[in-house]
Amino acid sequence: MILIAAVDNNWGIGLRGDLLVRIPADQKYFRSKTIGHTVVMGRKTLESFPGGQPLIKRRNIVLTRDEDYRVKGVETAGSLEALGELLKDTDPDEVFCIGGGQVYRELIDRCDKAYITKIDKDFEADTFIPDLDRDSEWELVEESEEQTYFDLIYYFRTYIKRN
Repeated sequence: MILIAAVDNNWGIGLRGDLLVRIPADQKYFRSKTIGHTVVMGRKTLESFPGGQPLIKRRNIVLTRDEDYRVKGVETAGSLEALGELLKDTDPDEVFCIGGGQVYRELIDRCDKAYITKIDKDFEADTFIPDLDRDSEWELVEESEEQTYFDLIYYFRTYIKRN
């Protein structure tokens, strides 16, 4: 499974149920990586999308404890075991963990690659993911040239989990 997220200097990803910032090139990057693949997310992440609708041209799976949760075009898993059952015939390199914070924490041990958009700024945030730079299990293997969006500087980074 592949983790994909945009983080600030403190590995913050969100504030009050929304992204910290929307960078068009990052959104395009996210689309290019996930289109045609499976995305796994929490209920709140799905509900943060326009109209609470699933992402097009992707298999959408929501990890939720709410057994009655139903959205057209979305599969649900009530546990990590149920998620494993849904994904048993899916190549792990075609499954993306896309958030939010709790789902990232629950699935990070199942991920062996991460695409991180690292934004060089300290935002106010209330949702974070583990800092892969401080985790000896993870190695930064690729980093883009410096990117800018108005006054923001950011980088596209690829991490892999060490064996």
